Amino acid sequence: MRVPALPERGGDMLATSSAVQAGGGFNIMAAAARQGLPVMYAGGHGTGPWGDVVRAALAAEGIGTLRPPDPDADTGFDVVLIEPGGERTFATSLGAEALRRPGAWDHVPAGAGDAVYVSGYGLVSPGSGPVLGDWAAALPAGVLLFADPGPLVADIPGAVLGPVLSRCDWWSCNQREAALLTGLAPEAGPAEAARRLAGRTGRAGVLVRAGPAGCLLAQRRNATVSVSLIPAPAVTAVDTTGAGDAHSGVFLAGLAAGLSPAAAAVRANAAAALTVTRPGPAVCPSRAELDRFLGTLA
Repeated sequence: MRVPALPERGGDMLATSSAVQAGGGFNIMAAAARQGLPVMYAGGHGTGPWGDVVRAALAAEGIGTLRPPDPDADTGFDVVLIEPGGERTFATSLGAEALRRPGAWDHVPAGAGDAVYVSGYGLVSPGSGPVLGDWAAALPAGVLLFADPGPLVADIPGAVLGPVLSRCDWWSCNQREAALLTGLAPEAGPAEAARRLAGRTGRAGVLVRAGPAGCLLAQRRNATVSVSLIPAPAVTAVDTTGAGDAHSGVFLAGLAAGLSPAAAAVRANAAAALTVTRPGPAVCPSRAELDRFLGTLA
């Protein structure tokens, strides 16, 4: 819902527009698929109207599912309030994707050359979190693990988060989430937060998304961590919903195409910039659109 402002506590606010759309983890899958990356959804999905919305959206993007609908619950949903400047505020109701299903991911055929994306929403749930966390932390060495903790990062139990962070090849979060993870004061800056996080990941590096400024790319080389700012194109934002998801999906697609992390981050920044100029959660550009946009910046 687009609102003139957030309502005061106990108050109300008339929305200027509203829509029902698939979002959440769907955003990153759609972003990656639009870059030509084959994508499968390995998480839970429910039986009911919200599950139907999600499955229809997945099918429209050519994304298959690896699990049948859960008969005991519908898919969860977000209520999103979008202010005139594009900032968004969420209230989340978890659903079938958050239920405890021991062995739920054991059937996933993740092998060498594959990439697995894990969302913090899956880790924060007391149902799915421990199961998903154990599975992700034990992925084979040849599988690239990419994780984004999301806005509920402070609520993910350390026993779940720690092993996933240690196993991650790539960790992506925004400045607020990076500060919460590291305990650094805001004045320390996102570059130091990125450096600290890169020292805690098990593999390649960290992305700290910095809004209009772009992103901080931190990479480990033996005992040394290098941090660089990858600037973003200047745009006027109308809706920031799904911008981080677009960034992650396009970054992963860039790595899969053989780009360096820095080159993949340039494309990811451009995709996120285009995304915030469009209303809606899953509005990441296609590869062709992104190429044309990058061509105008050269």
